[in-house]
Amino acid sequence: MTKNVSALILVLVIFFAISFITNILGPLFPSLVNDFDLSLAVAGFLPFSFFAAYGVMSIPSGMLVDKYGEKPVMLSAFIMSAFGSFLFALTPSFFMAMASLFFIGTGMAMLQVAINPLLRVAGGKEHFAFYSVMAQLLFGGAAALSPMVYSVVVQGMASEDVSGIFAFFQANVPAKMTWLSMYWIFAIISLMMLVFIYLIKLPKVTLQADEQVGAWQIYQGLFKNKTVILFFIGIAAYVGTEQGVANVISLFLSQYHGLDPVTVGANTVSNFW
Repeated sequence: MTKNVSALILVLVIFFAISFITNILGPLFPSLVNDFDLSLAVAGFLPFSFFAAYGVMSIPSGMLVDKYGEKPVMLSAFIMSAFGSFLFALTPSFFMAMASLFFIGTGMAMLQVAINPLLRVAGGKEHFAFYSVMAQLLFGGAAALSPMVYSVVVQGMASEDVSGIFAFFQANVPAKMTWLSMYWIFAIISLMMLVFIYLIKLPKVTLQADEQVGAWQIYQGLFKNKTVILFFIGIAAYVGTEQGVANVISLFLSQYHGLDPVTVGANTVSNFW
């Protein structure tokens, strides 16, 4: 099978973008808790609202891919991500944060459903394992980079002489919420990805039997399957542990050791990923 290089690069870039956007909550968590005066129990609803979108949209996303194809779903996903990012950047509040994270999570869920079959076709079936691992490498790299970008942006906005993108952030972000600049960055990334996806011609994807969504009756049977339920519990436990640790590292270092979440906290989250 011949590689489609442009489509392959696009898919790998999308993996990078998903992780860059998804894994920023950890470094931002101390600021979210402090600026919105949240208890830790209430703050936990923020990552929950993001990952709940996966549970809501994963199956419908597969149905949308079956009916309309990968490109329209990917475009819709980044529209959702851009909308959620602009929503929070322009009207910051706790409830708006939950709504924003749900919209962004919905977009990320749609993307993950659409791009895996596309990766198989773009890279060639015989190379699918290799490119899947490469995608995960980029995914991890973006998760490590995102906190570092946050640290640079916030420190750049705090300097006396600002210009360029930092001046834009200063003009559009509340002085006491400099971390909101990350959501402007996410909105810009989402808009750029919309342009890239629109311009690139994607190969036709013929879904294999194990990639096809099927009717609702199939899922009703799966939801009654004890093995499926155990897999669900296992994945929930893994993601809860992974995201829970990532989200509280910076907050723990700030509250118990007095370390700066913008520098030490963000760097520690980056090292974790």
